[in-house]
Amino acid sequence: MATRRNVALSEKEPWTDHADSKAALPGTQPVLFPAGSKSDITPAVPTAVIVKLLFFTAAMIAGPIGVYYLTVSSVFKGNSTFAGALAAITANVVLIAYVIVAMREDQSERLEQERQQQQRDRRQNQTPSMPTKQESKKGQ
Repeated sequence: MATRRNVALSEKEPWTDHADSKAALPGTQPVLFPAGSKSDITPAVPTAVIVKLLFFTAAMIAGPIGVYYLTVSSVFKGNSTFAGALAAITANVVLIAYVIVAMREDQSERLEQERQQQQRDRRQNQTPSMPTKQESKKGQ
């Protein structure tokens, strides 16, 4: 059986105060941050993107299966080859729609950033600079 060497916390990271930190599990060390740092808890992906992904995932599952079972008996009267082909076409339509939506979203984000940059540039050019005391004395 191997033994474990316990290193004192002060030897590992002398720049962090460990008096307030508690381990999550017995025998483990807590997650430590430098003193004064704040943790970023914002999601990495915007909620709208996740909602779109979930919608298209549901459409990719339900669309082709629904089209197959609706058309195999009613439209194609038992011919599963044509119903399967239509289900495959439906899956491709959903996939192409997702690609188009993703491209438009990417393009709209880029255009929004350009528009904000132009507004910042206009504001910087429109703000008049206040004359210094020396400049106002020279003008008199």
